[in-house]
Amino acid sequence: MQIILLQRIVNLGKLGETVDVKPGYGRNFLIPQGRALPATKANIEKFEARRAELEAEEAKEIAVAQERADALTDVNVIMRAKSGDEGKLFGSIGTRDIAEALTNSGLEVDRAEIKLPEGTLRQIGEYNVDIQLHHDVTASILVTILSEDGNNEDSADEEESEEDYSEEDYSEE
Repeated sequence: MQIILLQRIVNLGKLGETVDVKPGYGRNFLIPQGRALPATKANIEKFEARRAELEAEEAKEIAVAQERADALTDVNVIMRAKSGDEGKLFGSIGTRDIAEALTNSGLEVDRAEIKLPEGTLRQIGEYNVDIQLHHDVTASILVTILSEDGNNEDSADEEESEEDYSEEDYSEE
C-alpha cells in the first residue's frame, strides 16, 4: 500500500515521502492516527497544497523542543535511595522517578521522553541520561544517585557486632 507521510516516522520516512507499507499498518494505524494519507492523485495534490503548512508546524515543534533542550543543559538531578553496603539499591530508579524529580524542580519532562537503554538504574553513582524531546532533538542530563544517610551506618555496625560474636563462639582453643 502506498501512503504519503504527514510527519516523520522512525524507521519509515520523513514528512512528504511516499512509502510502501503493509496494508494493515497503513489502514489500521497510520491513516487513523493522522500520520499518513493514501497515495492517490487527489491526496497527493491536497498534500502539496498543505506541504508548507506541515513543514512550518514541524519547524515550530523542533524550535520548542530545542528551547526545552537548552533549559535541560547542565542539569544535575540528585536522587537519594536506600542502598546496601556495596552500593546496590534496594529497588531501582526508573524513568518515572527521574521525570518526577525533573518536574518537581520546575522542568516539564514526560517519562516517555526519558531514554534508559540499559534499563533502570540499580547502583549508586552518576549516570548520563538522554531525554529525547523530538525525533531530531535530544538533551543529556546527569543523574546522581546517593544513598540515604542513616541506613549504611546501621548495617555496618550490625555486621561488625556479628563478626565479633562469631569469632568468640567458634574459637575452642
